[in-house]
Amino acid sequence: MATLVCVHAHPDDECLSTGGTIARASAEGHRVVLVTATDGRHGVMAVELAPGETVVERRATELRAAAEVLGISRLVPLGYRDSGMTGWPQNAAPEAFINAPLDEAAGRLAAILREESEGGIRVVVTTYDWHGVYGHPDHVMTHRVAKRAAAMVGIGEVWESTSNRDRLREWRALALAGPEGDPMREFFVDWDVDAPADDANPFGEPAAAIALEVDVAAWADRKRRAILCHASQAADTAWAEQVPPELFAVAFGVEYFAREGMAGPPRRGWLLD
Repeated sequence: MATLVCVHAHPDDECLSTGGTIARASAEGHRVVLVTATDGRHGVMAVELAPGETVVERRATELRAAAEVLGISRLVPLGYRDSGMTGWPQNAAPEAFINAPLDEAAGRLAAILREESEGGIRVVVTTYDWHGVYGHPDHVMTHRVAKRAAAMVGIGEVWESTSNRDRLREWRALALAGPEGDPMREFFVDWDVDAPADDANPFGEPAAAIALEVDVAAWADRKRRAILCHASQAADTAWAEQVPPELFAVAFGVEYFAREGMAGPPRRGWLLD
């Protein structure tokens, strides 16, 4: 058995991009550790907080619930503040993750990786692709930190979670040809996957840059339930309830990973083989 260490930027990222992979790894008996770089304090809230409750506390509660659904063994906050989206004034906060010295942040993560690899345990790391899938500054920083930390510890198995832009383009064309009111049509109607995302690059990566596609259809319901645990972030998560479960399993039952030195198109496989 191996240990899968998934390094994400905010609460809810773990299930949106790697929820199926996490659930599959846990179901197969592997240990899963989730490292969350920031506290998610700048997420747009869609619920009222309890008296005295903070955004950070609510998102931490939701994260614990999602972790239980996915079978995560250990949750580790890296301890940084959410930096907000590109161009937000929060980007300038000294405590924001994007302003942390790279080696300092990587050192914190490296300490966790060393703990998990004690005794010769095989550790496999996931992070985001080079531009954080859609350019969020915290995602980009998470990629840089995870790659540096893995190098510090000598871990060579680093998989970069991404989205298959070519497949999304095909899905969008099919969805837009569907009837008014169809959940998948509504999901794609305002989203052009080839348009510039937060960093001016298109969303995800082309198939030619993706090394691996992972079949997680059997764990799609757990992924869906984990996404819905993050109810405060309804702008990003409510769609999962609107898509029928059988369609969700088809549309979101494959997760994609790039890896340095491996070209595409993606082969069907598993990170922990």
